[in-house]
Amino acid sequence: MAAVDKPALDVASLEAKLLAGDRAALARAITLVESKRPDRRIAAATLIDSLLPRTGAAVRVGITGVPGVGKSTLIDSLGTMLTARGHRLAVLAVDPSSSRTGGSILGDKTRMARLAVDPNAFVRPSPSSGTLGGVAARTRETMLLCEAAGFDVVLVETVGVGQSETAVADLTDFFLVLMLPGAGDELQGIKKGVLEIADMIAVNKAEEENAGRARRAAAEYRTALSILAPASPLWTPPVVTCSGLSGAGLDDVWARVLDHRARHEAKGLLAERRRRQDVKWMWALVDERLRARLTGDAGTRDLLARLERAVGAGETSPTAAAEQVARHLGL
Repeated sequence: MAAVDKPALDVASLEAKLLAGDRAALARAITLVESKRPDRRIAAATLIDSLLPRTGAAVRVGITGVPGVGKSTLIDSLGTMLTARGHRLAVLAVDPSSSRTGGSILGDKTRMARLAVDPNAFVRPSPSSGTLGGVAARTRETMLLCEAAGFDVVLVETVGVGQSETAVADLTDFFLVLMLPGAGDELQGIKKGVLEIADMIAVNKAEEENAGRARRAAAEYRTALSILAPASPLWTPPVVTCSGLSGAGLDDVWARVLDHRARHEAKGLLAERRRRQDVKWMWALVDERLRARLTGDAGTRDLLARLERAVGAGETSPTAAAEQVARHLGL
């Protein structure tokens, strides 16, 4: 029996349903932009371009921190607070990928119990799939789809490893770094680069017996920040204490996010930041397609394997090997 062709994807219908707030359509659209099939890539680009005028109004917040700092618990509490105030919230939670299946392994919906059943919240766990920075390859496109679907707050949670801090800062308007109480050793391990791009540091788990330790940690983080020049003349990154478990301090956290937005929006700096991010994302996608070219062609893969062995054995230099690859690609 001859195979039956699958019906062509109706992008216009998908767009209409997404704009109407259809959550199933939003999920299908995200799956579309995450696809690596060439025909699906073209359909996804068409959809994103068509929706672009309906995006950009949301408050975009990146949240990072070491594993165990309580990111998911804080997001669950903060998000529940925001939906109670009438916001529609999208959480893009990037999970580490299983090395065997490539899928998410932490399951953020199980760690954000209240938001998972909140009709005004949309939680999308996505595997990082080895992407540098712990940010899924299509996080930005997913964010745009959520905005077009009417979500006015988008939180991007990263795995908090590798270059995730820089990656999430290049996607969002406000970059929140969560820290643990008891600065001491933790303070010594903070990378200077994190402090330089943080818009706020929040010492989480500041409840009950941890409250004093959290205040002391916050004081040490303020001292560390004081020796750095602020990234913006309009904003000196604050250090606050909060508790994702009890909800204490979350009002203050959100008030400062809105204050930062208001100041930068009034001066046109928010739009300027987003324009720079768009250019960076374009180059990131170009780099991704070039890498796909390197691994997608059998002849190129064979050449790379031979050159890797030659470089590893000391038979050729990395420079000479790179030149061979460039010539192979016609560069």
